[in-house]
Amino acid sequence: MDLGISGRRALVCAASKGLGRACAVALADEGVHVTLVARGAEALERTADEIRRAHPGLEVKTVAADITTPEGRAAALAACPQPDILVNNAGGPPPGDFRNWTRDDWIKALDANMLTPIELIKATVDHMIARKFGRIVNITSAAVKAPIDVLGLSNGARTGLTGFVAGLSRKTVRHNVTINALLPGPFDTDRLRTVSTNQAKVAGVTPDEIMRQRASENPAGRFGDPEEFGLACAFLCGAKSGYITGQNILLDGGAFPGTL
Repeated sequence: MDLGISGRRALVCAASKGLGRACAVALADEGVHVTLVARGAEALERTADEIRRAHPGLEVKTVAADITTPEGRAAALAACPQPDILVNNAGGPPPGDFRNWTRDDWIKALDANMLTPIELIKATVDHMIARKFGRIVNITSAAVKAPIDVLGLSNGARTGLTGFVAGLSRKTVRHNVTINALLPGPFDTDRLRTVSTNQAKVAGVTPDEIMRQRASENPAGRFGDPEEFGLACAFLCGAKSGYITGQNILLDGGAFPGTL
C-alpha cells in the first residue's frame, strides 16, 4: 500500500530504540526523509546507519539531544525546521508511590510527557497549516485509557496532553493537519523490561518470570512487536488519513477490557 508520503520530511523523537525507532523505520520505508532525535548518540547513529543502508536515497539526519529541554528542542528544530510529520515521543517517568513524589518529580514528568509535545506542536503546526499538509502523532500510553497505579506520573502527564490535543485537533483538521495519539500497551521494548525488572524485585522473582506472566495474561498471548506499532504510525501519517484526527488508538493486544 502506497501511503502517498514519499518525499515528505519527518521529525521523530526518541527514535534510537523501541517504538520511536519503529516509527522512523516505517516512515523511511515509505520514502520519508527522517530526522531522528535521541539522547544516546551511539544507538542513534546505529539506527540512522541501518536506515541509510536500507534507503540510500533518503536524507537521514540525527540530533543527539534531550528533546525534553529547550536546548534539545532547538537543536531538533534547527535540523528539521518545518517537518511535514511530527512524531512526539519521550521516555516515561519512573514508577512509584505518589506519596514519595515531590513537586520536582511532577514537573519533570509534565515537561517530558505533556509540555514538550505541546512545544513541538506549537513550533511546527502553523507551517503545516500553511502547506495544507501535516501529520502529528503523539506516542502516549494505554494508561491514558486504563490508568496503571504505579505509573501515576505518566498517567497524569499523558492524560493532560490528551486533553489538550482533543481541542486543537478539531481546529487543524480543516487544513489537512491531523493530530492523533497511539496508545501502546505492552510491547517488547527496553521500557517494558525495566518495569518488569522493578516488579520482579518487589515480587522476589526473576524478570523473565514477570515477562512470561504478563505475556500470558494478555488476550493476544504475547507482547506487541515494535514493527506493528511503526506501521500503525505510518498509516496515520499517510496522505489518505486526513479524516482521522483527535483519536487515541490503542495497540494493546485487546488488553483494555472496555467496549469504547
